[in-house]
Amino acid sequence: MLNFLLRNKHTVLYGISLALLLFLLKWLELRFVIVNHAFEVYIGAIALLFTGLGIWLAMKLTRPRIETVVVEKEIYAPTSGFVLNEQELTKTGLSKRELEVLHLMAEGLSNQEIAARLFVSLNTIKTHSSNVLEKLDVKRRTQAIEKAKRLRLIP
Repeated sequence: MLNFLLRNKHTVLYGISLALLLFLLKWLELRFVIVNHAFEVYIGAIALLFTGLGIWLAMKLTRPRIETVVVEKEIYAPTSGFVLNEQELTKTGLSKRELEVLHLMAEGLSNQEIAARLFVSLNTIKTHSSNVLEKLDVKRRTQAIEKAKRLRLIP
């Protein structure tokens, strides 16, 4: 609220001064002609009430509801040369072709690019990719790459 007032202080001060001037004029008019113009005083009070309510409601509705959360995650980075973990490879049951597809997925290639590089059809690559995801027990390619690096299946 304070930030809003600081950014729009000229507009708010102008609005308040106009409201005070209107109130002063209405008070003078009410003082001189109280019987004939009592209705306008009530209308002015109701207008001020609804103006305040409108400003409050606008502040509530324009406030962002999305909260940004920063998640920090440790990245696995091997310090020495890569050595394939044969034990994990047999434990996961990945074939040599599936391991090759996993290597190419880690390079960031799409299914179409992998198919072109290995000279096979797109459906074959999709089958290999789904087998890799199933055997590594993950749902996404990024998760598969991360888990394969953690298990030392790919560099």
